[in-house]
Amino acid sequence: MSARMANSSDANIGSACSHEYRVSCDTCRLSQICLPLALNGEDLDRLERIIQRSKPLQKNDLLYREGAPFESIYAVRSGAVKAFRTTGDGREQVTGFYFPGEILGMDGISSGAHASSARALETSAICAIPFDSLERLSAHLPGLQRHLFQLMSREITEDQLLITLLSKNAAEERVATLLLSIARRNARRHLSATQFRLPMSRIDIGNYLGLTVETISRVFSRLQKNGVLAVDNKEIHVLDNAALERAANLGT
Repeated sequence: MSARMANSSDANIGSACSHEYRVSCDTCRLSQICLPLALNGEDLDRLERIIQRSKPLQKNDLLYREGAPFESIYAVRSGAVKAFRTTGDGREQVTGFYFPGEILGMDGISSGAHASSARALETSAICAIPFDSLERLSAHLPGLQRHLFQLMSREITEDQLLITLLSKNAAEERVATLLLSIARRNARRHLSATQFRLPMSRIDIGNYLGLTVETISRVFSRLQKNGVLAVDNKEIHVLDNAALERAANLGT
């Protein structure tokens, strides 16, 4: 079964890739995030044998397309990916952003077809994990099965975050909540939670949050003026985390 990565011009990403990129799970710095720690060496080898790695996606390449048959889930090894759906009038609605160590593609488990599309925001290395093989393997590895449930739970949590974001009236609350989410996810990867780069465009952020690009820019300017952030294009430095949490107003 080939890894499902292809150029955005392809109707489906199921075409075979002739070059394998051999990066083993036990040497990957993200393995503690996307793999269950309970796996021993032999079990990790069994999991390793089903994971497929192909050449990196380039910016704007599709990982999979909405409506395509569900075959694999995907782990981001480097770079960043956005998930989006296409509305009835052909517009793109961003539904999520995925960073190194995170899993995407589980939206197709229930129906057998992907409910969204996924596109690389920048050059991104991806691990494809055929779900049928993963399901068979997890039946014999309780630790792996438990980890799958945890991944699904995290996906549900991210969906709830989007609902929370869109339910907030104030644009500043939406932007601050997104930044706090990215900061927490960076911390999980043992990266800085106060200094990071946003791989997505202001257009994508606005699309995700239901705000205009002009509104996003005004919010960033206001947070910077108030000493909450230092913003340099896509580079973010959180100067006052407590103030950012107050801006997010997560208690309501």
